[in-house]
Formats: sequence, C-alpha cells, structure tokens
Amino acid sequence: MYVIRLPDGNLRVPVGVVGPGREATPQDETGSVIGQAYVEIGPDDPDYQRLLPQSITEEEMADKRRRWRAGDEALRREFEEFKAQQAEE
Repeated sequence: MYVIRLPDGNLRVPVGVVGPGREATPQDETGSVIGQAYVEIGPDDPDYQRLLPQSITEEEMADKRRRWRAGDEALRREFEEFKAQQAEE
C-alpha cells in the first residue's frame, strides 16, 4: 500500500489493524481479524512532513496499477507457454 497525496494536499495513509474476532476458525486459531485500510491526514498531523516525500498522486497510483496488470498479462502468457511445454514432455 502506498501513501497517496490527494488533490487538496491531504495524505491517504495505509494502516493495518489486528484485533479480536468473534471466534476462532480452523484457518485462524486465534480468532483475530486482520485488516488494512487508509486514514486521511492533513498538514497539521505530526507524521505529515515525514510521509509527504514518499507519497504519490492518485494518477500515479492508477498508472502503477495499469503497469502491474500489463505485466501480469505477460507473466500469465509466459506461464501458459511453460505449462503447454510441460504437457508435451
């Protein structure tokens, strides 16, 4: 997750939370809930100046997503070719 710089100058900052869940499941014996979300902070927040240099705009984030998807497609094709080669052998 990235620190996102919003048009109004605020930052959208990722946070993670681990807390108690309702009851344990076979997959998660502790019953913990793990979540990730964003909180918005402004220039008056103590962490703002520290996080500002590493922030990216929403447009830059959208561009990163487009590049990831394009890269994912190339990787998927490469895997399909590998899988087909294995089947032939």
